[in-house]
Amino acid sequence: MKKRTCSAPVPETRFFSKTSEFFEVYLARQVLASIHTIRSYRAGLSVFFDYVTTVKGFSPRDFLFSECKFNLVLDFLQYMKETLHYAPGTANSRLAALRSYLEYVADDNIEVMSVYLAVLKVPTLKVPKEIRPIVKPGTLRLLLDAPENTKIGNRDRFVMTLLYDSGIRVGELQSITLGDITARSGNWMILINGKGRKQRTIVLSDKASRHMDAYMNAWHSGNKDPSRPLLYTVIHNNLSPMSTRNIERIFKKYGDMMRNEHIDIPKTVYPHMFRRTRAENLYQQGVPIEQVS
Repeated sequence: MKKRTCSAPVPETRFFSKTSEFFEVYLARQVLASIHTIRSYRAGLSVFFDYVTTVKGFSPRDFLFSECKFNLVLDFLQYMKETLHYAPGTANSRLAALRSYLEYVADDNIEVMSVYLAVLKVPTLKVPKEIRPIVKPGTLRLLLDAPENTKIGNRDRFVMTLLYDSGIRVGELQSITLGDITARSGNWMILINGKGRKQRTIVLSDKASRHMDAYMNAWHSGNKDPSRPLLYTVIHNNLSPMSTRNIERIFKKYGDMMRNEHIDIPKTVYPHMFRRTRAENLYQQGVPIEQVS
């Protein structure tokens, strides 16, 4: 247990004195970080706070920036690995949050710069390279042909086709409203609100646009409210964007349905697999990796 000093430290030198400013001003307003990034950084600093106060015995008032030394952070990394049993990627993510916080503070306080530079030297944990499965071309066709020609079945086919054709993320799909889509020259254009609040416009292929035509006629006929979600569910007369779980359930449903007949279908089929498949197919077709990205 660390002994408390006789004189109270200067507030600005206390390690956790800038956390509110970091989250609420810097991340949320200045760099416009996504809610997922902010949540991840909060988790990282919360784990570090617990480690410093519980394992190392510091009081929050007495733990200073100068106490955040190389060996302490190195021990913190091992603590996450050996005691909390974090996966290497998760532990590295928590370390990245700590580094980002120190970088922010050091930018306005030169005395913290040496602390930040020392923490930068802490080696990250080695992450085993994982070969993530993709959907083979023939298998992809089987999955897209699996839904029945019903209103629900055609919606499910549209969801899978749109995610593959556009390569967008599930969260991006959920955020699309009728005000984000435009039909021009027979093809649909969609404004995507991406990570970090960055926007981009995508143009659907002829095939995906035909699926969009059918979907719009079946699910949005006569509706022109620009705030209405493109993909939605209605529960107790309340219309809301379709949940992530429901979208994942669509992919799992048809993956399970076709797997008994076709062994090439991966053990688990999920939305991000289609995004990865699309990227791999574009790369194999000769599209430069920068453009794929």
